[in-house]
Amino acid sequence: MATPEFIRTLRADAGQQLLWLPGVTAIVFDDEGRVLLGRRSDNGRWSVIGGIPDPGEQPADCAVREVYEETAVRCVPERLVLVQALDPVTYPNGDTCQYMDITLRCRAVGGGARVNDDESLEVGWFAVDALPTCTSSRSPASSRPSPTTPPGSSRPPGTEAHGLTPAPGRPSVSLRAR
Repeated sequence: MATPEFIRTLRADAGQQLLWLPGVTAIVFDDEGRVLLGRRSDNGRWSVIGGIPDPGEQPADCAVREVYEETAVRCVPERLVLVQALDPVTYPNGDTCQYMDITLRCRAVGGGARVNDDESLEVGWFAVDALPTCTSSRSPASSRPSPTTPPGSSRPPGTEAHGLTPAPGRPSVSLRAR
């Protein structure tokens, strides 16, 4: 889960001050209405798929790329679900970021769910009424290390129903297949 080169370049000048960055989350469904999740290698927790767009990369292209890189599943973005500024996060090294997250609902069109890089321990499809329980949050984008939880952060409403706990400030997304 290497930090993208463009962020390392920014950090060389900005130090640990707050960086405002884009993030993309993909909620991927298969033909059976199951949702694709990955169990992260940095914290062992189940999560939806996401990442940071490369400079100039469109959010939908980022979602497709991240899903394939992490799970070997090919997907097509179908609709925008949510755009939301997340709460600032502080990483273990002291860097602080705040993300404008763009969540897209995607449909799987090919490939087989498998671990496809070093960011996941396992990946799989889950019925929305049988999602794995998470004990803590995921980072806003999986191409970054997990952030520390800021003091006073609370679990967003609606996350209890599906067992996924978003990162601090991360929106709760309805996982009902439509």
